[in-house]
Amino acid sequence: MKKEVVFNHWAHSYLADLGASEQWNEYLTLALDIIIVVGLSLLVDFIARKVILRVVGRYVRRSKNNYDDILLEKRVFRSLAHLLPSLVIYYSIPYLFDESVGLVGILQKLTIIYMIITFISVGHKFLKALEYIGLNSPRFEGKPVSSYIQVGMIVMYIAGGVFIISNLMDKSATTILTTFGAATAIILLIFRDTILGLVASIQIAGNDMVRIGDWVSMPKYGADGDVIEINLTTVKIRNWDKTITTVPTYAFISDSFKNWRGMISQGVRRIKRSINIDIQTVKFIDDELFQKLLKVERIQTFLKERSEDIAKSNSEKKVDKSRLINGRHLTNIGVFRVYIEAYIAEHPNVAKDQTMMVRQLQPTEMGIPLEIYCFSNDIEWLNYEKIQSDVMDHLLASIKEFELEIFQNPSGTDLRGLRGG
Repeated sequence: MKKEVVFNHWAHSYLADLGASEQWNEYLTLALDIIIVVGLSLLVDFIARKVILRVVGRYVRRSKNNYDDILLEKRVFRSLAHLLPSLVIYYSIPYLFDESVGLVGILQKLTIIYMIITFISVGHKFLKALEYIGLNSPRFEGKPVSSYIQVGMIVMYIAGGVFIISNLMDKSATTILTTFGAATAIILLIFRDTILGLVASIQIAGNDMVRIGDWVSMPKYGADGDVIEINLTTVKIRNWDKTITTVPTYAFISDSFKNWRGMISQGVRRIKRSINIDIQTVKFIDDELFQKLLKVERIQTFLKERSEDIAKSNSEKKVDKSRLINGRHLTNIGVFRVYIEAYIAEHPNVAKDQTMMVRQLQPTEMGIPLEIYCFSNDIEWLNYEKIQSDVMDHLLASIKEFELEIFQNPSGTDLRGLRGG
């Protein structure tokens, strides 16, 4: 049995009294119904935005909780206010369009779709607010918050799409999901990177492998710099030349990379440099060189103690001193190594609580490498490079005091000198 609707009956009778034909009466009644629906929705929207939102805003600003301020700033409440006009339209349609059953169904479906889209918009802004809270919270510092938020958005969009299709096709959401289940292989192919990124994000977060702000190096991708963003599918790295490299999130699971976080947390940075000594300049120290080196303050004590020990040992063994190869003797490369150890030990910018070592590596066609291994107590890039350069400058300049030469391939000047001789 059809309901009596005041609007339709009043408009129809009024227009008929004015002499309107039946056809025009229907058109004008429909137009009037639309005007009434639009007017009501605009009125409710005005009340929601100008009255309710202002009241909510005042309450939020007065509250001591900062989270609701973020929700207000991210316009979550404003998006939520759009639901009220749609609810008015949805429930007023059956009364205003009572004589057009087909039209009522179509308009209600469109209204439901609008409400679903509004819910998605509210959910999107709410998740963005959660992302902002997570990225600015010390509790979640370095965690891939953006990845979790993107997962939530994907789930929300899929659910919204399912409900929209369900509404349009008059099918239950379960039926739609069952249909999608048959296309799982295609979905997996389409969302391959997303799924891999999701798994990688969980592993990265669980194992604390990468955080925002970490300095990472991935030569395979040409990345060497600070991590500025971690999301579901990519990790953005700002390189030292200020370029941005985008690396797939799952690459941090499948490929190797270097994270310099340990260095930063320790407050030290390794210095590992080598000096190649010309093998032909390596020799035993004779009396003349010994007296010369005794004037070097950093190794005076070492030379005196070691020379006494060597002299005692050679005397006990009655070594023939006419040849330096007999018995024990100091070498210029060995004393130079001791000098380097003494120099870096007293350097103010070398960390004293970390490993300090000078070692001789395997001789090659480039000479004998003497490797300096220590740690700078200043990790800032410019300062670190200055400290490292100062150490090497001094050692390169002092090597001639030990009658050693640095190996260097012949240059054009060397060849011209030989030809001129």
